[in-house]
Parts: sequence; C-alpha cells; structure tokens
Amino acid sequence: MPVHLDRGHRVTAVIAEDEANLRDELREALGGLWPELVLCGAATDGDEALRLLDEHEPDVLFLDIEMPGMSGLEVAQRANGRAHVVFVTAYDKYAVDAFDRGAVDFLLKPFDENRLAEAIRRVKSRINSTPANLDELLKALYRGLGVGRDYLRWITVSEGRELRFITVDEICYFRADNKCTLVVTAERESAIFQSIKDLMDMIDPAAFWQIHRGTIVNARHIVGIVRDARGRMSVRLKQRAETLPVSAPYEYRFRRL
Repeated sequence: MPVHLDRGHRVTAVIAEDEANLRDELREALGGLWPELVLCGAATDGDEALRLLDEHEPDVLFLDIEMPGMSGLEVAQRANGRAHVVFVTAYDKYAVDAFDRGAVDFLLKPFDENRLAEAIRRVKSRINSTPANLDELLKALYRGLGVGRDYLRWITVSEGRELRFITVDEICYFRADNKCTLVVTAERESAIFQSIKDLMDMIDPAAFWQIHRGTIVNARHIVGIVRDARGRMSVRLKQRAETLPVSAPYEYRFRRL
C-alpha cells in the first residue's frame, strides 16, 4: 500500500550517533533512500542531540542508544511524544525483544540498507500521526540493557580439587573452545562451561566487547589494532602476545581508532 505524506510539510530529521563513520553512512543512506527528507543536524553525543531536538523540533530522530554524556535512552525520554524515534543499537537481542511491539523502529549496527528502507517505510506510515508514547518501550530497554543492574564481578573456575576466583578486571578475553569457553588472563587460561552467548547476558557490555562470534575482549586490555595485507583487523592486547581477529560485523567499534 503506498504511503501518502502531507505535501505541505517538509519532513525533518536529526541524527544522533557518536561513531563518525556510522553517522556519515546513515546520512548518505538516508540521502539516497529518502531524498526529500531534510536533515537539520547530526549530534555526536546526547547533550548535543537534546540541543538539536529543542532547536529544530524534528519530525524524526535517529537516535543511538549508547552515546557519551546524556545517554540515548535519556534523550528518548525528552523526545517522548515529540518526534518519531528510530533507535540505533548494537544490542540485537534486546532490540528485537523490545521492539516487537512495533510502536517505533530500530536499526542494528552495522547498518543494512534494506533494513533502513523498511524503517523509513514504517516512519512514513506514521509521520502524519502523533509520535508514539515511549514509556513502556523505554522501561523494557532499561531492563534489557541492564541499566542499574549488577553485572558479573568474578568467574569461578575449577582446578583439580580447588576453586579459583578470577575477577572480571583480570580477564583479557573469553574465547569459545569446542564445548567450553576459555577465560584468558595475563598469566593463564582456564575453561568454564558457559557459552559466549550466556556470558554476554552477564557481563557489562561497556567493558566487554564482542569482536567475533566466539570472542569477547575486555576493552581495558586493548592496546591497539593491526590490519593484515588484506585489510583484516585484529586486536592487540597489553599483556598477551597473541592478537585477536575482529570479524567484519564488529569492526565499527574500532573505526575511530
């Protein structure tokens, strides 16, 4: 069914995304898929996003959930009922669960043009109506993203007849290994029987980054990145000699480095 917009009104939008490359990609993709959309500004943090929201009162807000300063969720609370919000997130599990309601839309990082086209279609279908109330959705996102929750503080590993406690600060990375997961510190490797997927639900996503389907790295232990002759990216660690491959879907985390 075709979507009919009010021809007397130029639809305006603000982008709020702290990753420079992703911000540029989204701006370029919107220009191609929705050329009549008027972009009023692009914010690099939550405080600037709120300023642009107040200054331009856009019809649509493309809003990154995780940003420096005021978080995207805090900005969304201020945008509630004022703009049609399209959330941008790397948290696919919580995004799918939370947005099943269909009141607003979301984009997963890295961006997919087909998914963006679908988000645009949905926004256009609602653009002449009052923006959705975000109260219930924001509650679900706060719960799902673990805002205010306690994350895992240590790992218990069995070594013979002893149990050893490893604090999360000691952990350099987790790596899937057959039916177990290796917990790697500066000095040793230990095996636990929890999956990478389960660990992602237990650890702080701001401190531990998934860089591969089978690898989670402690961001505090990263010292740099390297690329091979084919441009493939790997992470270098402060206290380990090996490098950790970064698969393409997770390279966006390092594009500013």
